[in-house]
Amino acid sequence: MKHKKSIYFTALLLVFCVTFLRAQQDPQFTHYMYNMGVINPAYATETPDVINVGGFYRAQWVGLEGAPTTQSFFARKTLSKKVEMGISFVHDEIGDVVNQNNIFVDFAYVLQLSEETKLSFGIKGGVTLFDTNFSGFQFTDPLPDPTFQNNISRVFPNVGAGAYLFGSNYYVGFSAPNLLTTKQIESTNGITTTGVEAIHYFLTSGYVFTINGNDNLKVKPAFMAKGVAGAPISLDLTTNVLINNKFEAGIGYRIDDSVSGLASVYVTPALRIGYAYDYTLTNLRNFNTGSHELFILYDFDLSKLSKKGYDKSPRFF
Repeated sequence: MKHKKSIYFTALLLVFCVTFLRAQQDPQFTHYMYNMGVINPAYATETPDVINVGGFYRAQWVGLEGAPTTQSFFARKTLSKKVEMGISFVHDEIGDVVNQNNIFVDFAYVLQLSEETKLSFGIKGGVTLFDTNFSGFQFTDPLPDPTFQNNISRVFPNVGAGAYLFGSNYYVGFSAPNLLTTKQIESTNGITTTGVEAIHYFLTSGYVFTINGNDNLKVKPAFMAKGVAGAPISLDLTTNVLINNKFEAGIGYRIDDSVSGLASVYVTPALRIGYAYDYTLTNLRNFNTGSHELFILYDFDLSKLSKKGYDKSPRFF
């Protein structure tokens, strides 16, 4: 059994996250530019005969009792010249109290606007599995908060949509990955205990600059803005430097929230691993040692099976 102080804090964190922090309902990633399929179903890689897969792990506010952890997995494949398909899975956990799993299938349709520019439209559909476990809670009040009286286990359908304008060295995307609002905790006896899965809107963009014509040195600024009704806009600003198309390092700033250091490396032309550390700027920094994020990306080259082969270009985003 946990100490009472820890249990009280977990309960407080749960209410804070579910009811008030609407801007953080959807999991956040510092390496958002490499996890774009989770954010935008219109994201397109345009790599024929290749299956792009990736996995992410994020530990938020390490050292804080009940702090969130998130794992995600995605896979994408070009089905034809104009159609791509993807699957994504996101597991979000707050302590050992709240578990949420999002399982989606995406389809993107790509239009050729010019020789260098393409526009993609995407839709996604799937389910959210939402579970809570209040069994370990201890209360000092004779009448516990009704929010925590019963465990919850529910399944919610959801759909999303997005658009993605891109070329070989830039992209601009706009999306709403969850368009259906759902009540996750109901009202009880006239007391408001409702947490609503609100619609989140994402605006993302990135560009690759080649420095002084040197193809082995590139600067990659990017940003992500996230908005939801009833909360301030969350804005991520990131700049990475890519050296020899193999090593990458950068810094990030989440406005009024954190500063980040990012790094990644191509272990092989098909395998890439990366890490990010976030230092908290809010008063929560007194209670945690920061946030850690790991990712791994891999490209399964199906052309090798048919012995066609192809020259792999760097995957900038």
